[in-house]
Amino acid sequence: LIAIEAYQSAINANPHNIDNYLKVSRLLIYTGRYGEARVNAENAILLDNKRAEAYAMLGWAKGFEKNYLEGERDARRAIELDPNSSLAHAVTAYLLGLRVEAGLEDLNTIDEAIEESRTALALNPNSLEVHWARGYVLEITSNYSDAAEEYEAAVAINPYISLLHMALGRNYFTLERLDEAILEFTRANALNPLNPDANYYISLVWARNGEYAKAIQYALEALKTDATDPYLYANVGTLYYRQELYNQSIPYLELAVRGGVAEDGSVVQGLVLAYNRSIIEIYSRYGLALARVNRCQEAMPVANGMLQTIADDENGKYNANEILRICQENLTNPPTPTPTLTPTMISGPTPTPEGQATPTPTP
Repeated sequence: LIAIEAYQSAINANPHNIDNYLKVSRLLIYTGRYGEARVNAENAILLDNKRAEAYAMLGWAKGFEKNYLEGERDARRAIELDPNSSLAHAVTAYLLGLRVEAGLEDLNTIDEAIEESRTALALNPNSLEVHWARGYVLEITSNYSDAAEEYEAAVAINPYISLLHMALGRNYFTLERLDEAILEFTRANALNPLNPDANYYISLVWARNGEYAKAIQYALEALKTDATDPYLYANVGTLYYRQELYNQSIPYLELAVRGGVAEDGSVVQGLVLAYNRSIIEIYSRYGLALARVNRCQEAMPVANGMLQTIADDENGKYNANEILRICQENLTNPPTPTPTLTPTMISGPTPTPEGQATPTPTP
């Protein structure tokens, strides 16, 4: 932040120095301030529309803003201006990877991302952005060990970028290097405490270890940072659900599914049921939790909605029928009522898939 302010002061003192715009744009991307990064890159282009680095930074900022195709065009323009720019090739690889992760890829997108990341590495094996992009491409192609090595190399160059620690932590988590994952997520949180992702992922690590009390603590901390994210509510609800604390899970899962107003007044937009594995699992847990505490007047519409909306998803269909089966069983053998407990806070980041589901009740 101090460096950003320093460069901003330099820009104010000399608004015609293109290098200051580029340096502050890069730092703003490092800190997740993509809109400001884009504006500074655009200002650099106004001063010199032949500067490859300016187009690369503009494209990267746009990509992080989910404007993938425009960002790609800018990055390719950077390559046209300087075919030997490792930054331009790295950014192009990263943008192609973002499109793959968003499910917007074409037939050859992933192959092109791999090739661009290799070209960038060959051009400059000592560049932070090159290792970052190469790590990202390896991550989305499930080469997690190699991805971790690339992210480690990037962190060694600059240990003060929260996004890099998050990326390294994600791969450690997937590799079951859980202590190292927690360390990286903790570092990410220290660098950017306003981003809920670090606490969210720490909650996943503790849940993987079966330590649900700690997992819930961090899941609730994530919600305090962003009380509008339905996935963060789903995460807390899931943690209670996995302990068979269905009454505690329902308020969180309900906000994730139906939306509403949290205790702090934050408005939560519910998740629309669709052919999306994470969303189907959230709906399944919500309906199953309702059924298991005999709130079947609420559970049965959830099940019927699933059967109508995602009829071709085998796991969703199985769970919907399980909800209906439990409710039918409750008619003949009602469970013992349990008190409903109201949670203290609800909120959250996007959960990662939990592994391939099988036709059994959602875990």
